[in-house]
Amino acid sequence: MLDLIIKNGKCYVDGQLKEVEISIKDGKIHNIGQSNDESKNTIDAKGLTVLPGCIDTQTHFREPGSTDTEDLNSGSRAAVAGGITAVFEMPNTNPPTSNKKEFQKKLDLAKNRMYCNYAFYFGATANNVDDLADLKNLEGCCGIKLFAGSSTGNLLVADEKDIEKVFQNSSKVVAVHSEDEEILNKNKRLIKKGDVHSHPIWRSDECAISSTRRIVKIAERYNKKAHVLHITTKQEIDFLSQHKGNITFEITPQHLTIYAPDCYDKLGSYAQMNPPIRDKSHYDRLWYAVKNNFNDTIGSDHAPHLKINKDKEYPNSPSGMPGVQTLMPVMLNHVNDGKLSLNQLINYVCENPVKIFGIKNKGFIKKGFDADFTIVDMNKKIEIKNENIESKCGWSPFNGFKFKGCPVLTIIAGKIKMKDGEILGEPEGTPLIFEN
Repeated sequence: MLDLIIKNGKCYVDGQLKEVEISIKDGKIHNIGQSNDESKNTIDAKGLTVLPGCIDTQTHFREPGSTDTEDLNSGSRAAVAGGITAVFEMPNTNPPTSNKKEFQKKLDLAKNRMYCNYAFYFGATANNVDDLADLKNLEGCCGIKLFAGSSTGNLLVADEKDIEKVFQNSSKVVAVHSEDEEILNKNKRLIKKGDVHSHPIWRSDECAISSTRRIVKIAERYNKKAHVLHITTKQEIDFLSQHKGNITFEITPQHLTIYAPDCYDKLGSYAQMNPPIRDKSHYDRLWYAVKNNFNDTIGSDHAPHLKINKDKEYPNSPSGMPGVQTLMPVMLNHVNDGKLSLNQLINYVCENPVKIFGIKNKGFIKKGFDADFTIVDMNKKIEIKNENIESKCGWSPFNGFKFKGCPVLTIIAGKIKMKDGEILGEPEGTPLIFEN
């Protein structure tokens, strides 16, 4: 007896859409193709597109520390509401996840509280290189997070010698928040109180490319893997496209959807994030990277803050915006607009995360793989509304945006966790397993 059959949908198998039946047993893909076995449950996916479970490789769920803003439970609800079946979660919490004791505490906090599957980054500091050298077999650890420039929280490794130590001792992919701390401090004089338009002037494109050049130089010197997060500048696109191999990079949906100065005119500090939303010349170059497959992943950088804090006068307003629930609707809308292909999107949110980080049995619809699926209606039109945001912050920078293309079912280990926006079942997410 099978647990579930998905039939009549267009399924993304072997790099193309095929109308095949998928049968599921014991949380795994049992068979692809016609099945004569009986099943406890059947999904008729007629008119729908069945994708591998989509992975968001950059989220901040704020636990421990700021659980009034978000926690592992609420963040995971937002994930499955948006068709995301697994997340990588960041270590800049309070206290930071930068030793094995705190890492284990986070695993304990996640157990039976997260709807989606999960992995956590181990935070790099100037003093924890012994731990960084011994992460190969740490359960649920996706990689090392390095803040080369200061952002939310107090994890910062700004000195070049310390950055070298992190890479020299790294036993996992090092994911980098790449801004140059020295330039950030020098540029503070350019901050205009009460004017968020000065945010990309303070956190300038020079600040980003200077740091990224340094990171790549160090990673290549030690032959280590670096994954540069939320790339925002045309200079970085041109530079990174010449340095592939061990160097990979991410772009966020918001940097592909809004740009300065319009976003600051309309959203004020709600458009404030690090590194910042920049002008259209940078936006155009980011799209050039996406269309030509220079970038490797699209992650949301889900970084919620309460409205009461976002409403503070700039620069006292915190940087960051929610995004795990809107990543797929935003990007599916771009697919419908012809800005990228569905194949490319699946590379960025399914296949490449698996290849870069070595996730086991995810990212593909293959026999024997985990039965995680993001089922989307490419023709469904939706409007993003703050009241429908599952995150505790209760808002989205895309409030009022109308999108075409939307996840309608989230399936994890063969169980339906979201159907038509409604979250179902219990939080049964488990840590991701890594092969390297």
